[in-house]
Amino acid sequence: MNIRQDFISSLIEAKILSPRLETDIIIKHSMPNYPSYTLEELEQAKLMLVRRLNHEPLDKIIGKREFYKYEFKVNSQVLSPRPDTEILVEKAISLINKDESIRVLDLGTGSGCIILSILKDCPNVIGTAVDISPKSLEIARQNAYELKVDDKVEFLEGSWNDIQFTSQYDVIVSNPPYIPTKEIEDLDVEVKKYDPMHALDGGADGLDCYRQIAKISYDLLKKDGYIFLEVGYNQAEIVNEIFKQSKFIPYEIVKDLSSINRCVILKK
Repeated sequence: MNIRQDFISSLIEAKILSPRLETDIIIKHSMPNYPSYTLEELEQAKLMLVRRLNHEPLDKIIGKREFYKYEFKVNSQVLSPRPDTEILVEKAISLINKDESIRVLDLGTGSGCIILSILKDCPNVIGTAVDISPKSLEIARQNAYELKVDDKVEFLEGSWNDIQFTSQYDVIVSNPPYIPTKEIEDLDVEVKKYDPMHALDGGADGLDCYRQIAKISYDLLKKDGYIFLEVGYNQAEIVNEIFKQSKFIPYEIVKDLSSINRCVILKK
């Protein structure tokens, strides 16, 4: 039996885009000594294949995802990190003053991929990561421990509207939910079925969270501080206007890998 070819054929039939690559990842994860393997390892591989044939994302199946320079644990409780979000991380790191002690706040941290990448690259930064989901925060804590930055970050559970923050921050970062509610049903099944709804649904026009963040973040940000926001398609200019109404100064709009305006940077 040619297990590899059988898996590839099944994935092709299911219209999975990279069947050979994904087969090799499944085999490597479940049968590390392939072509030698145990029956238990074979069963594990088959179970993983069945999950993938149901269009569960591969990173959710193997429980980890590469992002920026690092590897992050993921599961059904957190949004899978996207390559486009790396642009936000890179811009934030480029604007952080490496000679001063810096405090960073992450609103809606999920897996922690944004703030933990910043903490890992910037020894002078300490952080606060907020999320409404305790299960998301558990994954973020595990990632902080694995990256050895758990001593540089505090985790706060709750809505960012309700938390009583006791500090001001030099930098605020956020990749909030920004999909308009009515458009969620049109998303790819790998997103709408397997990413948590609280990380996707941005309200009727997709902008609810930006309005909330604009209301609370001006007082949270130090003078000359920056706020970095990931935004959805055609939202950048509108988000700029929302934050201008809260006295923020537009600084830059950065395009993603598809030349879509993806990151909005503002300054206090």
